[in-house]
Amino acid sequence: MSALKESNCPDLELITRGKVRDLYNIDDEHLLFVATDRISAFDVVMENGIPGKGKVLNQLSVHWFDVLGDICPHHLVATDMSDMPAAVQSYKDQLDGRCMLVKKIEILPVEAIVRGYITGSGWKEYQKQGTICDIPLPEGLQESEKLEQPLYTPSTKAEQGFHDENIHPDKAAEIIGEERAKKVDDLAITLYSKARDLAAEKGIIIADTKFEFGVDKEGTVILADEVLTPDSSRFWPADEYGIGRGQNSFDKQIVRNYLESVNFDKTNPVELPDEVCQKTIGKYVEAYKMLTGKDPEL
Repeated sequence: MSALKESNCPDLELITRGKVRDLYNIDDEHLLFVATDRISAFDVVMENGIPGKGKVLNQLSVHWFDVLGDICPHHLVATDMSDMPAAVQSYKDQLDGRCMLVKKIEILPVEAIVRGYITGSGWKEYQKQGTICDIPLPEGLQESEKLEQPLYTPSTKAEQGFHDENIHPDKAAEIIGEERAKKVDDLAITLYSKARDLAAEKGIIIADTKFEFGVDKEGTVILADEVLTPDSSRFWPADEYGIGRGQNSFDKQIVRNYLESVNFDKTNPVELPDEVCQKTIGKYVEAYKMLTGKDPEL
């Protein structure tokens, strides 16, 4: 299987290509999200993709939209090619299994990050000043330790090639309004908590994750983009977990570790070795199978 680095649908109106997804305009009410096999790390899109990655991400998001639909409305309309507009169906060979027809909504300019464990940039900040996003935490926490309560730590959304900036929840309220910020905070924590508990039953720890929300014409807050995938979350195998150290993971940590090992400058994209690509898709598929109980359609 070769990697789909970017979709090619000339009869559809391309709006933008993000770090992973290509976005097409369908009509006044709908957009088409296409999950390519591009992979980014440190906010840089690599030169080559991970074959099959987009399909796994897309199908896992669909799983979570279904599972979490009782908590929050979402933007997903259809994933089956037979339910797509004719213009989309003509690209079935390219898009099948990796696209979502979604409602057009106004995406909020703040990402909702929820941390259940102290790791990554949160651990680095905590070591320096005892906080995450300037939120004080108890003294004496160790790397990868579970937090007493999930922590909502929003970030700004950067354009491709730039870095998202972690911000205090008060700053998010300044950006999107206090009432809407409170709603996003509550929804993000509730969504994470349910997903965390369901994943734990399957042997996976969701250490942290990132949600995106938007609002529809009525002002209702809607869950959007991807949900609880290895690209937007840290998944750890529960049977290998231990505090005081970094963890093995089902996400793209393999890619990050490789890039660190070659002193990646976090600016210029590089080509990932085939071994790194194979190990990465292997982890994505393993996580999908554990979480859903079935194989992804590749």
